[in-house]
Amino acid sequence: MKPLTYPLEQLMTIKQNRFDQAIKTLEAKKLLLEQASQKLTAAKEERDSVFEHKTAKLTQLREELDSGTTTDKIQQMKGYLKIVDEKLAEKEKKVVEAQKALDLAQKQVDAATEEVFQKKKDLEKLEMHKAEWEKEMHYWTERKEGAEQDEQGSATHTLRKRDAERSKNSKE
Repeated sequence: MKPLTYPLEQLMTIKQNRFDQAIKTLEAKKLLLEQASQKLTAAKEERDSVFEHKTAKLTQLREELDSGTTTDKIQQMKGYLKIVDEKLAEKEKKVVEAQKALDLAQKQVDAATEEVFQKKKDLEKLEMHKAEWEKEMHYWTERKEGAEQDEQGSATHTLRKRDAERSKNSKE
C-alpha cells in the first residue's frame, strides 16, 4: 500500500517559505535599527562636542568681560557665539532626525517581529492539522485493514467449514 500524502503539503511549503522570508525581513530590519542607533549616537556625540565648545567660548567671553577688554573683541566673540549657536541648532536638528529614524526603524522591527510571530502561528496550526490528519488516516487505515482481515478470516473459515463438511460427506 502506498503511503498517503498530506493534501495540504504545498500549502505547508508556502507557509514555511513565508515564515523563512519573514525571519529574513526581521533580520534586515534589526540591522537597519542598529545602523539608526549608531547614527543617533554619532549625532549626539557631535552635538555634545559643539555644546562643549559653546560652553568653553561662553566661559572665555565671561572671563574677557571680567578682565575688561575692548568692545570690538567682545563684539567679535558674540558674533562667533552666534555662529556656534547656529551650528549647535544644526546638530540638534540632526539628532532629532536621527531619533525619528531610530523610532521608525524600531516600529519596523516591531511590525516584522509581529509578522514572524503570525507566520509561525500559521505554520504551527497547519502542522497540528497535519498531525491530526495523520492520526485520523492511521485510524481509518487500521480499521480498513482490520475489516479486510476479518473478511479474509471469515472467508477462510467458511472455506474450511465447507471442506470439512465435504470430507465428512465423502467419508460417509
